[in-house]
Amino acid sequence: MKFEGIYTPAVTPLDQNGRIDRAGFAAVLESLIEAGVHGIIVGGSTGEYYAQSSQERFELATYAKEVIGTRLPLIIGTGATRTEDSVEYAKAAKEIGADAILVSSPPYALPTERENAVHALTVDRAANLPIMLYNYPARMGVVMGEEYFSRVGKSKNVIAIKESSGDMGNLHLLARKFPHIALSCGWDDQALEFFAWGAKSWVCAGSNFLPREHVALYEACVLEKNFDKGRAIMMAMLPLMDFLECGKFVQSIKHGCELIGLNVGSVRAPLRPLNSEEKRTLQTVVATLKRTVAQITSGANHA
Repeated sequence: MKFEGIYTPAVTPLDQNGRIDRAGFAAVLESLIEAGVHGIIVGGSTGEYYAQSSQERFELATYAKEVIGTRLPLIIGTGATRTEDSVEYAKAAKEIGADAILVSSPPYALPTERENAVHALTVDRAANLPIMLYNYPARMGVVMGEEYFSRVGKSKNVIAIKESSGDMGNLHLLARKFPHIALSCGWDDQALEFFAWGAKSWVCAGSNFLPREHVALYEACVLEKNFDKGRAIMMAMLPLMDFLECGKFVQSIKHGCELIGLNVGSVRAPLRPLNSEEKRTLQTVVATLKRTVAQITSGANHA
């Protein structure tokens, strides 16, 4: 499997009672397929996996596979504090016919790089599926570094990494010393830099409600290799990226889905939805972004 294109970590719609809305979830998946994203991730942080029971996660992954079928690659997140739980999520991904798994660091435990590598390789053995690593030290508390990559990079299944450290030094390390681990942008406002360094994919939560705009940036940089056009698109997207980092990330993604007519409901505790002012601001940001990117891709503002 090759990770190329836009991979959307799908939101998990909830009904008024806070239960998972299966019909709403199917609508989200269908909208992404119709919009032309290249793969879907279920069980990521954007999907609020941390606020779901194990049974909910198993059932959501199974249902996602039923809806998607073979139309797009399905990647299942295995994030958990205990290695044993990550192993079970990986086994379940194998059983339902998922195309790959997402393997992160166990949060809170603060493993050493060697311990973290053993964790990843244990999950790898349980599923024997293609793996996208997920380096997100802001959430997990530890960084995947050179020792970690030297160990896990020996597995034939480790083929990509969602690099979300925000540290360009780690991007350079991966590009220079571990080129066999394909780069995937996991830090949105660095997408242009990732593509310049050879990344061919971008895992972006904003593509839940702006899929075509995210695909446009990927196509400009990776397929067309037109970085002038890419910079113009990125410039238009930066206000959205800034808004998403205001401290209410998942809430913002879910409200963005509501703006395009997807009924995804609220977020689970301890999170709370956006207030009225934040909703109005996001609506303005999204409208401006869509209008500007449409002009760029039509050639109106770009040679």
